[in-house]
Amino acid sequence: MPSATNMIVAQSGGPSPVINSSLRGILEAARDLHAIGTVYGARHGIEGVLKEELLDLSSQSAEEVALLRYTPAAGSIGTCRYKLRPEQEEDFQRVIDVFQAHNIGYFLYIGGNDSMDTAQKIADLAHRRGLDLVAVGVPKTIDNDVGDSQFQLIDHTPGYGSVARYWMHMVQNADEENRGSSPADPVLVMQAMGRKIGFIPAAARLADPDRQMPLQIYLAERPLPLEHLAEQVNACLKQHGRCLVVISEGFDVGDLGQRHDAFGHTQYSSSRITVAQRVVNYLNEVGLAVKGAARGNVPGTDQRHAMAYASVVDLDEAHRVGQVAAELAASRQSGYMATILRDPGPVYRVRYDKVPLAEVANSERTFPTEWIAPNGIDVTDDFVRYARPLIGEEMVGLPLVDGRQRLTRFEPNYAPQKLPPYVPQADRNA
Repeated sequence: MPSATNMIVAQSGGPSPVINSSLRGILEAARDLHAIGTVYGARHGIEGVLKEELLDLSSQSAEEVALLRYTPAAGSIGTCRYKLRPEQEEDFQRVIDVFQAHNIGYFLYIGGNDSMDTAQKIADLAHRRGLDLVAVGVPKTIDNDVGDSQFQLIDHTPGYGSVARYWMHMVQNADEENRGSSPADPVLVMQAMGRKIGFIPAAARLADPDRQMPLQIYLAERPLPLEHLAEQVNACLKQHGRCLVVISEGFDVGDLGQRHDAFGHTQYSSSRITVAQRVVNYLNEVGLAVKGAARGNVPGTDQRHAMAYASVVDLDEAHRVGQVAAELAASRQSGYMATILRDPGPVYRVRYDKVPLAEVANSERTFPTEWIAPNGIDVTDDFVRYARPLIGEEMVGLPLVDGRQRLTRFEPNYAPQKLPPYVPQADRNA
């Protein structure tokens, strides 16, 4: 390979309100790192590499790059759910061919568990081929499930603080409505993202740390039959006259007609029925202890793109972790993920470091059992102390034009394609 100085940045998996802050951190750091030449954004993640769709990010205006802080989700360069599997040898060869054709010496992948796996595979392949390529991972997931259960690889992932803040506000507002509408609608069931990992539904407790609301939190990690759930809801109704239920989308209520993405993850919002609707139906069938009916609220992908609820702390940390990733790449530290670690002590402080991709690739942190309250329908104060600093103190100020959000809009400056067209292996029989 020629003296490789250019960089490809790609995004994978579900987006978040702060994913573009990491992209901004990478771009701003790369401008000052002389080892890095042109930075390209792979359109729709690793698929953009395979299809040789490389957006020139170095040519974009400083204003559009700065607006990435206020632009949620992944519309700027796109994301994907394409998994590079060991048997897809043609795909791996194509990645190498594209890197060589465009003088790529650095590959940064922003994403969660599976993205770190992809970055690790590319780093390993480059090493085996003797290629001058640096691969670095940039953590991202609202689920907060990257890393280990001891929080030694990463304390929390960028994206989680913002979705936790979203749920704090959603529960506060839902409680205010339920106070007024409870004679007719005494039960509100709200379904939270996170698949079978409980960090997102647990964040509902941030709305009521003193436990003054009639709030019950059902985590997938603590299953129970629907009849027992109904008994607990009715006990709450007898005591308070109303009940707020926050339940994990992965809570076991039987067959939902689930669909799965290319990573093999269940797509609960694409299933025939939601967990919340199953619970609402059951509660209304067996009857409530007070008059009225149960209702359901199932937020969707707004949980990961509601920019108005983004955490300023989360935005700042996502930006810094992107800078650190670029610095790792420029110093040729391949095979690592940039990480956020929390300093011990009562005052919230973090430091930024690196961890081997091999240790985080395809890892899955679960919600700590000790943070589930003994009654099984709440979380402990230890969780509140962990999560509270991540949501910050202030609301983000969004730039507006004619009342509408001003979002990043990159110019479509794509690198000239130098290779024959290519169809990714997994798409050939789709």
